[in-house]
Amino acid sequence: MPRRLTYALLAAALLALLATAPAALADTFTPESGGSPNANDIDTLYKITLYVAIVIFLIVEVTLIWSLVRYRHRRGGPDAAQIRGNTPLELGWTLAAALILVVLTVVTFIYLPDINDPPESGPDGLQASQARFASVDQPAPPGSRPYLRIKVNGQQYLWRFDYPGQQKLFSYHTLVVPVDTTVVLEITASDVIHSWWIPELGGKADAVPGHVNKTWFKIPPDKAGTLFKGQCAELCGAGHADMRAAVRALKPEDYQSWAERQAADIDESGKLLAEQRKSREGQESP
Repeated sequence: MPRRLTYALLAAALLALLATAPAALADTFTPESGGSPNANDIDTLYKITLYVAIVIFLIVEVTLIWSLVRYRHRRGGPDAAQIRGNTPLELGWTLAAALILVVLTVVTFIYLPDINDPPESGPDGLQASQARFASVDQPAPPGSRPYLRIKVNGQQYLWRFDYPGQQKLFSYHTLVVPVDTTVVLEITASDVIHSWWIPELGGKADAVPGHVNKTWFKIPPDKAGTLFKGQCAELCGAGHADMRAAVRALKPEDYQSWAERQAADIDESGKLLAEQRKSREGQESP
């Protein structure tokens, strides 16, 4: 067997091996997943498209290599035949390409509602009073179980998260959420365009000044204690590389304890700052 043909067959075998071993290449060529149902659906769509593309690539490349070997020029052989066209063949691959496009479109629209529409929180999610998380202009949450609507603000170069409730509650850099609870994010920015992206929890969402984009995620109960890491995915200035973000998943009872401690710390800090300002004003006054 010619050496070139041997190399070509080995390369084709290697590609076939990679295509049939997705577990070994988990999240290498497709988006990260496992942290939220919408992230899983996005990952599934990418995988479907990737596998279809791999099959087409192998068919085209194997046919090309076979044609090059089978019809290569041979010393003393006949002159190559001049083919002016093959209407059935051209019509066939045009229809095949259109059919593949239609199939991918249908599959995408099947998955799209589950990616866009937040589901209801699970039975192990936050079971606190729904009124605690509602706001006057907030539409009714999906299902009968409560869910969290959190405001996300991108700033050069950090993220601020404002939580619902009567007490003032916010955090920077790390968003803390309960597991098995649908979390809806209202994302905006206060200066330039940023992009919120925690790969394992779903797709990117731009943070645009004066505009609110929404996304959601729901972390399964077995991920309690997990820290999901991400970063700003839109070039936003000199400190863009350091504009990171994280989401910490807690059990609902642990989330409530954290919220109470965080709110108390914020209140105490506010009181201390007010006292410092008052003392400074007293010292500066004649």
